[in-house]
Amino acid sequence: MNTTIRHMALSLSFFIPSWPLPIWMIVITLLLGLIGGLGTEDLIRQFNNGFGWALGEFVLILLPSFILAAALQQRKIGAAQGVAVGVAPLVGAGMVCPDTAYAALSPIAGARRLDVAFGAYAGFKLLFPAGPLIVATGLGISDPSLFIYALGLMLPVWAVGVFWARVRSVTKEPHFTNSPEGGSVLAIVFALSPFLLLAFLLMLGWICNFSGYRYLDFITQPKGALIIAAIFALLGLSRESCRQCLDSAIRRTSSLLLLLGVASAFGAILTAVIPVQSILPSGSGLSSVIGFFVLSMFFKLIQGSSMATFAAITPIAAPLLSSMEVSPTAVILAICMGSFVAILPNDSFYWLVRNDILTKSSEARLLATLSIGTLLQASVGLAIILLAIA
Repeated sequence: MNTTIRHMALSLSFFIPSWPLPIWMIVITLLLGLIGGLGTEDLIRQFNNGFGWALGEFVLILLPSFILAAALQQRKIGAAQGVAVGVAPLVGAGMVCPDTAYAALSPIAGARRLDVAFGAYAGFKLLFPAGPLIVATGLGISDPSLFIYALGLMLPVWAVGVFWARVRSVTKEPHFTNSPEGGSVLAIVFALSPFLLLAFLLMLGWICNFSGYRYLDFITQPKGALIIAAIFALLGLSRESCRQCLDSAIRRTSSLLLLLGVASAFGAILTAVIPVQSILPSGSGLSSVIGFFVLSMFFKLIQGSSMATFAAITPIAAPLLSSMEVSPTAVILAICMGSFVAILPNDSFYWLVRNDILTKSSEARLLATLSIGTLLQASVGLAIILLAIA
């Protein structure tokens, strides 16, 4: 089985150029527009409009998020295996990247690295400042209550992932022999305090109406709360460490903005070429939510990248929402759940986990474990959303 997969990969690599994902997406987007009948001027205009879709708002999310991520790395969480599993969703969301969160926690997770993988993945998809906030920004929606609903959905989805990891455990012994010593609970709380501040500000904005007080209103809305949390995360770090955090955040934001811009352009041109409105169920209720879930799942399976999926689907979903009698919160969460399906070899997260624990499992078993596990998480999450709005 492993030999067959390797031969197939080598055969495909001979015929398909080894280009970065943004280059592939630019080429595919332009070809899609030309094949779809767009003239040169229309093609460039659609690409330009799509590329700039909510790009400024993405900066206000990604830059402070990556400052938080860099500060979290500076604080160096030390924890026992159980604590590493417990903080995995928070770290996955805070770092706005399940890959980075898994890489940071797996050395101290020992035999529970698969639990950490599913937890980091769930946190990235369903907690602020990651999945829900990114999708809401692309749709032009600002609602602090989304944080509460996403958190409530994340808990059972996370539990399903951890349960599946226990059932399908592919590691019996710790792979890392030089794991850091566990840190005290107080040190862990201190390291995660910026995320606790972020949660507090968002809950305060959900409970209280500060529309008449612009400063309070700003810091209790998602983007303002995120900026305040990022500033708080830098307190206590040395001048040199702060500069390193800022430089790292700028580098990560710049590269990701290119991917998000190209993915948004792809979504805009796809909408111009294909009548997506006629494909998705119209009206209200369960069918619309299922339609957005399936659309998100389709983009994720094709692209592999979750961030590219979020960016590509929002230009399509935004104009459709205005004509549908459906809760925007339900649509946002359905898009996030659709992006769970699935961790395949076209997802960088697959290779990170694979290279870490493949020595204890066959390639086919690991692929089934990750893909079926995220499919179960997606199914449970979608079922909860549908029950909530039924």
